[in-house]
Amino acid sequence: MRPRAALGFAHAWRSWLPHAWQALLFIVRSRVGENGLALRDDLQFSFLIRPESLTVTRVLFAVCLWFGSCGLVLPHGRSAFAAPPSTASERLHALFAAEWEYALREAPTWASHLGDKRYNDRWPDVSLAAIERRHAHRQEVLRQLQAIPLAELSSPSDRLNYRLFLKLLEGELEGHAFRGFLMPLDQRGGIQDESALADSLSFEAVSDYEAWLSRLRSFPRYVEQTMELMRQGVRERIVQPQIVMRRIPAQIRRQIVDDPADSLFYKPFKAFPADIPASERERLRQAARDAIRTGVVPAFRRFAEFFDHEYLPHCFPGVGAWQLPRGDEFYAFSARQYTTTNLTPAEIHAVGLKEVARIRGEMERVKEQVGFRGSLQEFFVYLRTDPQFQIRDPQQLLTAYQAFCKRMDPQLPKLFRTLPRIPYGVEPIPENMAPDTTAAYYRPPAADGSRAGTFFVNLYKPESRPTYEIAALSLHEAVPGHHLQIALATELADVPHFRRFASFTAYVEGWALYSESLGDQLGAYDDPYAKFGQLTYEMWRAVRLVVDTGLHALKWSREQAIDYFAQNAAKTELDIVNEVDRYIAWPGQALAYKIGELKIKELRERARQRLGDRFDLREFHDVVLRHGAVPLDVLEQLVDEWLAEQAPSRSE
Repeated sequence: MRPRAALGFAHAWRSWLPHAWQALLFIVRSRVGENGLALRDDLQFSFLIRPESLTVTRVLFAVCLWFGSCGLVLPHGRSAFAAPPSTASERLHALFAAEWEYALREAPTWASHLGDKRYNDRWPDVSLAAIERRHAHRQEVLRQLQAIPLAELSSPSDRLNYRLFLKLLEGELEGHAFRGFLMPLDQRGGIQDESALADSLSFEAVSDYEAWLSRLRSFPRYVEQTMELMRQGVRERIVQPQIVMRRIPAQIRRQIVDDPADSLFYKPFKAFPADIPASERERLRQAARDAIRTGVVPAFRRFAEFFDHEYLPHCFPGVGAWQLPRGDEFYAFSARQYTTTNLTPAEIHAVGLKEVARIRGEMERVKEQVGFRGSLQEFFVYLRTDPQFQIRDPQQLLTAYQAFCKRMDPQLPKLFRTLPRIPYGVEPIPENMAPDTTAAYYRPPAADGSRAGTFFVNLYKPESRPTYEIAALSLHEAVPGHHLQIALATELADVPHFRRFASFTAYVEGWALYSESLGDQLGAYDDPYAKFGQLTYEMWRAVRLVVDTGLHALKWSREQAIDYFAQNAAKTELDIVNEVDRYIAWPGQALAYKIGELKIKELRERARQRLGDRFDLREFHDVVLRHGAVPLDVLEQLVDEWLAEQAPSRSE
């Protein structure tokens, strides 16, 4: 959770409520993980997704609850004549159910990602009027939630549900004031890559193709609404920096084709189920070509013209959230939301500096272990350039990732009592987006299990993807990282829907980073270079604390951020530049990984100290995972409650 696979803001600049698919939910390009949520590995994912911020790239990690217009909606399948809820618990669950249904209707692309086909024929309404209508509804939902007496909720699970729902709702309402919806896209995703939505859909009947045709025909309206948001952003000076937005014109122009059959939006019509007659196939193909030629392509031409001449010249020449109206206030809010703590940017910066120094010491020890003579910086250069760490064929690199994941799967019972039933696969990142994104991201499975989870690997310039990173990256994105955690959450029983798809970034990404440290016990780091790869990835997240706060709070330049990254991490130049540009466009999200990992490690050590010989790592992992994604303070409370149940406590 970019990833873009998600539950919450897959992108702070896009939705401003940091919980992508990166990121469940993705956030939409539904990427969770290194690359959001969208959970974009990141999605981040919060339960509160806005149509204006949901894109295929972020649904991952941005799978969240969506609020809209006023008035409760009856849960799907419930009779309008059913007895009204009477107890506090019944009222609470009625509210959850109503909001879930509204979320699906207001966020139709998110519903599609989850496997709900009821709204497959439409795009979200991202007009300013619709955005304000949904905001008014969120305020009404808060009033209704606060009218439910918390003291009358006798079930611990109901009290936890209430607490989590309230936290998400309050964060969404506070974040609305920063008007991040006026920045609906960046170099990692947006309307320019909505064609990727088709990859998440199942085309089994004529009705599925007809629904996609409806989306093609209404796409020009979606583009016009997006442009109006961006025009308002220019008026209010709520825009992105030019340096990251300069990548977008090429992405837009990839969608402008002479032959409609070459359009990425045409992909579903290149193959049909056997039971669809030939005559129907040709009718659908012709309708798709017409819709793309007369609607989709002209809309992208208008968008390209608008972007080049009306929008890009007004983007910030510098970098950093401090340039925005109330920028410092926004960044402090973003740091709190993404980390689910009250840490200030200055405090987070200090944590980062401390972690960078510690990890450098561990890197020095590995360098000495392999007998390298030279400085750590020279060792970085050696690792980046020596052919022994390179696979130049994209398919061979993909095969190496697939083989590693297959090797890890049977090792999981050593550390986990409960494993998900939902499978996962390893696939390449789509070629049209690979040059502008980072190393990998995860896309969560469909809610009904009809689509497996997917670990997407970047095969662009494979020589820049060193083999010593395969182990750590796979543990993070697949198992025991994002897939194991998100699939288990998806399979939770007897909890409201929003709990199954929640994504507090500090928890989701903190767990994935923590999972990398389990590689020693799983037999993943079978040589010093693989171990150095794990340290490289841990350093990467420590550097994020320094660089993200440097850019957005301390007014660092882009060059200063790139230099600091290069001095402390054995990442390639391509990865470093893409990473820094990601932080520029997504303030605060990168803080969640290390802060979350440190909290999980702190709780594990607390449990080990308290329980002594009775400490069972598999049981600890069950406690951390069995509630789904939660804020770090809630996770700490849940672990402490579990420890209190373990009697007698070990005296320290």
